[in-house]
Amino acid sequence: MNESDLIDSCTLKVLNGQRISFEEAEKLILVSDITKLGKSSIRITRHFNGNSIDVESLVNAKSGNCPEDCSFCAQSSFYDTGITKYPLLSEEIIVEKAKAAEEQGADSFCLVCAYRAPPEKDFMRICKIIKRLKQEVKLDINVSLGFMTLERARRLKALGVKRYNHNLETSESNFAKICQTHEYFDRIKTAKIVKQAGLELCCGGIIGMGETTKDRLELAFEISALDPDEVPINILVAKKGTPLSVMDYITTEDIIRTIAVWRFILPKAILKLAGGREIHLKDNGKIALESGANGIISGGYLTTDGNKPSEDIKMITEIGKLQ
Repeated sequence: MNESDLIDSCTLKVLNGQRISFEEAEKLILVSDITKLGKSSIRITRHFNGNSIDVESLVNAKSGNCPEDCSFCAQSSFYDTGITKYPLLSEEIIVEKAKAAEEQGADSFCLVCAYRAPPEKDFMRICKIIKRLKQEVKLDINVSLGFMTLERARRLKALGVKRYNHNLETSESNFAKICQTHEYFDRIKTAKIVKQAGLELCCGGIIGMGETTKDRLELAFEISALDPDEVPINILVAKKGTPLSVMDYITTEDIIRTIAVWRFILPKAILKLAGGREIHLKDNGKIALESGANGIISGGYLTTDGNKPSEDIKMITEIGKLQ
């Protein structure tokens, strides 16, 4: 089978509700016709997700001093990265940031905190903040708080939280090279708890950490097994002081190929361009949105600045997508 027939065969398989195999994914990610691959990926996106782009804004509500040693993370207490560290932000500041995100055109707002798991006092404060957010903004409210118990997840669901973020970060095969302070299964467990509690699951990872192409595909299939609603694709921004600070950037073509093939593996999920897109893709963000992605995080990340939501919405409009 030639490359063109392979792409057509895999596209029809996905459109008909079937799954492509790992072997097919390995062949797809290496095809020379990246333009056709991207067009087929966007065809799948339109079939299952329509023409809209999900725009999300987030707040780093508690920064630094995380007890985990994830080698990509500037917020880990294991590394001296020079970031600004602070405890849980006040209710007023978080509500103010959510209102600003709403005014700038975001669809959802994610409250992110650098915890292994929040202490009960902080969790109670977060619940109070969520309750106020639900009263004062019309945005979907999402959270990312580290490891989760079923009881806490159900409390978040009762408060009206839509989606919980807990990334796998990298493939199980590669995980021990990235983190030593917890196991891959710990992340799987929280993802399953989130779904059990009735919350939508946001679960993605980071590419560009020295992993192989096979690792990237393994990660996509492992995420797919969790049936996520949203899948953020982060691209490593090497942070000074972390073990990955000297990592070479991956190419734009590698990023586009990954996004496109992940769409074949995750046809129904929101594939969201996340951390690192402005640095790695620059003006090629449009290409990514025409190669299978149908969501973006806008307005900045945890320790990295990003585009203003208004700039991203302009970009979406220019390529004819409905926000």
